[in-house]
Amino acid sequence: MPTIDIALPFYGDVDYLKLAVDSIRNQTDTQWRLLVSDDGYPDPHVREWFSSLNDSRISYSRNEVNLGANGNFRKCLDMVTADYVVVMGADDVMHPEFIATIHRVLEGDSDVAIVQPQVRIIDGDGAIIKPLADRIKARIRPMAGKHSGEVVCQGLMTGNWLYFPSVVWRTADVKAVGFRDGLNVAQDLGLALDVLMRGATLLVIDDVLLDYRRHAGGDSTVRALSGNRFIEERAFFAGLASEFEALGWTSAARAARRHWTSRLNAASLLPASIKNRKGTKELLKHVVA
Repeated sequence: MPTIDIALPFYGDVDYLKLAVDSIRNQTDTQWRLLVSDDGYPDPHVREWFSSLNDSRISYSRNEVNLGANGNFRKCLDMVTADYVVVMGADDVMHPEFIATIHRVLEGDSDVAIVQPQVRIIDGDGAIIKPLADRIKARIRPMAGKHSGEVVCQGLMTGNWLYFPSVVWRTADVKAVGFRDGLNVAQDLGLALDVLMRGATLLVIDDVLLDYRRHAGGDSTVRALSGNRFIEERAFFAGLASEFEALGWTSAARAARRHWTSRLNAASLLPASIKNRKGTKELLKHVVA
């Protein structure tokens, strides 16, 4: 049976963190290890809370210097030693059968490097919601089964239907490529594409295994409304188009240049941006670029 590490980069709401950790400890399959990297969140009681759990499967460390999102994700990967890893969000919630299901689908299947299960979307209070962005993701998400090569990369350029905190990665593959420098929002998509461009196989399954939280305080939401997310994405897509061209993947390159769902996302945020008088210029630039 493959071993599984759960890496948990943390900087944010402590109550959400506790819910996330409790959901891991409530797994029906106990064969997991949790690796928490606290990026210096200013709450002195976090370390004490982890110590009070007295759970040998949990390793907690606090960064002396804030590494930022990309740096802390890199540190988490360095900590991983298991065959597979989940880089879970500290505000998300695992369903009790997550680990058991992943063990079942991976047993004896050495071909799979990435597993994407289904997720539910919840708000800040834990209520199930269905935002427009996630309804679009559900429509463009491929059928359950194995996917690889240009076709899956083209689909991800059309719209990123992955939910990073629920994705299970083969450790050898992600350590071979690592997180790209300079990415704080698109690092998850960059990692998936780098693994896939090396010829890896992605398995989509229909089991709903994680509650993915969308809330106003989320890092991607804050960066999106400020426009910073789209500055990063625009440069990211332009670079990917060139990389796909070098592989002869012209359809994927075309999809990267168009990145139409990313543009639509920016357009959908314009009313709030105009109201808050923040980030409007960058959002408009992304919509038309």
